[in-house]
Amino acid sequence: MEIEQLIVPFTLTFFAGIAMGVGGLLAFIGEKRNKIFFTGSIGFAAGVMLYAAFVEIFPESIEGLAELMGTRNGTGVATIAFFSGIIFMLFVEKVCFSHEDEDKSMYRMGIMTAVAIAIHNFPEGVAIFTSSLKNTRLGVSVAIAIAIHNLAVGIAISTPIYYGTGSKRKAFGIALLSGLIEPIGAIIGYWVLHNYLDEKIFSIILSIVAGIMVYISIDELIPASHGENSHIGTYSIIIGMGIMAITTIFI
Repeated sequence: MEIEQLIVPFTLTFFAGIAMGVGGLLAFIGEKRNKIFFTGSIGFAAGVMLYAAFVEIFPESIEGLAELMGTRNGTGVATIAFFSGIIFMLFVEKVCFSHEDEDKSMYRMGIMTAVAIAIHNFPEGVAIFTSSLKNTRLGVSVAIAIAIHNLAVGIAISTPIYYGTGSKRKAFGIALLSGLIEPIGAIIGYWVLHNYLDEKIFSIILSIVAGIMVYISIDELIPASHGENSHIGTYSIIIGMGIMAITTIFI
């Protein structure tokens, strides 16, 4: 594959990763403990992720596999891949990120969140890159979805570190570093998989990514968005879906 063909996928992946650093900066807006802004951002990200997964990514995967394997077999493989993505994230959460210690400091909580999200970002980077190689429009949709998600996650990482240390530089730096795992994931993923990336593998990866995005939304974002005022989270989720719908129509 020509280098020129890789520029757009890498650019989109880098854009999505940098968004986490931008989210880290947004954590410093307004009052130090702006819970409405925080929960609203998280809910918005959940809406974007769910809409992209169920309306854009998973159907694209089913369509691609159905053309290659027939409707029944293609749908079956896509479904298995979808739930494989969910199972993978369950494994990552259990092995790499435990919530059992209730006495964690804000700083420790932020660091652990950053580590967990960095692990999440590795397959996400591969997702954006492979989606862009398959279909630029789809890649842009995935990149936008993950970038908006990363804005909110950047806030989630940066906020407790800022509260725990009082250092904006440290909070921003850790959020940005976690986000840069995205393009690193794309580079490593392409280097390992580029000889094997065909239509079938592309489509299977898309289903896995859809499962990952749904898991992150259900397990992390939606619960966090329903804090003291559950209506804010609900409205934010709906707005996120609406914005994503608009972007997919016009992109």
